[in-house]
Amino acid sequence: MEKKKTVVVALGHRALGSTLPEQKTATREAAKAIADLIEMNCNVVVTHGNTPQIAMIHMAMSEFAKNHPEFTNCPMSVCSAMSQGYIGYDLQNSIRAELLTRGIDKPVATVLTQVLVDAYDEAFYNPTKVIGRVLTREEADEEEKKGNFVTPSENGYRRIVASPQPRDVIETKTIKALLRDEQVVICCGGGGIPVLEQGIDLRGAPAIIEKDYSSSLLAMELDADVFMILTSVDAVALNFRKDNEKILTRISVRQARSYCEENHFEAGSMLPKFESAINFVDMGYNKKAIITSIPRVRAAFMGKAGTTIVNSL
Repeated sequence: MEKKKTVVVALGHRALGSTLPEQKTATREAAKAIADLIEMNCNVVVTHGNTPQIAMIHMAMSEFAKNHPEFTNCPMSVCSAMSQGYIGYDLQNSIRAELLTRGIDKPVATVLTQVLVDAYDEAFYNPTKVIGRVLTREEADEEEKKGNFVTPSENGYRRIVASPQPRDVIETKTIKALLRDEQVVICCGGGGIPVLEQGIDLRGAPAIIEKDYSSSLLAMELDADVFMILTSVDAVALNFRKDNEKILTRISVRQARSYCEENHFEAGSMLPKFESAINFVDMGYNKKAIITSIPRVRAAFMGKAGTTIVNSL
């Protein structure tokens, strides 16, 4: 029997929606893509973003603390943990239901995942991720007194947090154990809960990790065969939506790196996906990364759709 491939699938924003009802619907579509891979003899690990969800949680907890002074504000790391729990809950149930519909009885587990970051990462001195509700000038001053960063926005100010590079996925051994049992694993939600090492303790950091970077790191730590990034486009294009648009199908990691260096991709959009894919493929000759949309997963895995990055052509 052919050896099962291990595939790490990073779900983008479209796979989760922005509200609770949208998330319920979106996760059902994502579950179909995961089930397709399982039907193609793959062990699957699912990671996902959490930008709208963590913003909602942070805003709700901030408003609660504002109106109830006896309660403290909720740290960003705790908001991240909350988002992992409730996104995992919907994904877990959607995947389980889709598998049972196809006659597949396979356990699905969500792992609350922490990701180690470096306290001296330059990102902590140059935060970029906007989070939370609009603040008044007085509230912004209070945040700055606490050592937090704020930035002007429409109608006021918003808090901004760092986006440091992931260094290690703390729960990798747990994820490996579940994979050996051929369970579907949901983990590294929102890039993982960012933590700092303090002796034997792990302390939550006020940050949000780019989920594609964490997903790529996890794929490397698991020695996965394939790293799939699911986004809003069927395949990556140069000169997107222009007269000279060029769809990328199968490219080498050298070509992928040159496209990044030539500034073809935006920093907050396709660039981290390409950089993450490059990092993974660089790990070994037989590794490949695929960027595609949820409906095209089966075809892309078979090499008939999407953008595939390999070590050499």
